[in-house]
Amino acid sequence: MHLADDVLIRESMREPEQFAPLFDRHAVAIHRYLARRIGTPADDLLAETFLIAFRRRAAYQPQGLEVRPWLFGIATNVLHRHVRQEERRYRALARVAREQAAPHDDDRADDRVDAAALRGDLAAALAKLKPGDRDALLLLAYAQLSYAEIAATLDIPVGTVRSRINRARKVTRAALEPAITLDPSAAPGPHAVPDHPEVGR
Repeated sequence: MHLADDVLIRESMREPEQFAPLFDRHAVAIHRYLARRIGTPADDLLAETFLIAFRRRAAYQPQGLEVRPWLFGIATNVLHRHVRQEERRYRALARVAREQAAPHDDDRADDRVDAAALRGDLAAALAKLKPGDRDALLLLAYAQLSYAEIAATLDIPVGTVRSRINRARKVTRAALEPAITLDPSAAPGPHAVPDHPEVGR
């Protein structure tokens, strides 16, 4: 029998083992989000996220949303204790991308170098963002949360979510603009922050 997330949390107060399916349902998405933000420490942070969620399950309030934003909120708070490590990771990615930008003979290699340089610019921009702006942008881009879900995740008004994402977008677009201007066909690499249908509304 497939029970809804909020039902599982409620049932887990009497039977703690009922919490296990929540891990099965959401661990992959939470881990992906953590890994894209901080790299290899994501395994430990995932375990910490679900341990905190289990301990705090009695305080969970559905608010008309799924459990997923609540879990992403815990994961984001766990990340805050590693914010310097995350910023160092983005700066390291930017350095690696710049080091890879060396002359190549074939066109395909040039495309790879351009993409790496673009990712480097983006990584450097992400490192410079205010933590709150970075949280909002990456919950949108990496976790694929809606504005309402991000608001619930960060416990802030939707209007604040929009403001933070707009500020973050301006910074990241400014970082990408020079490369795109030089080569209009250039597109962000796989680590770039994708556009989202709600951005700019």
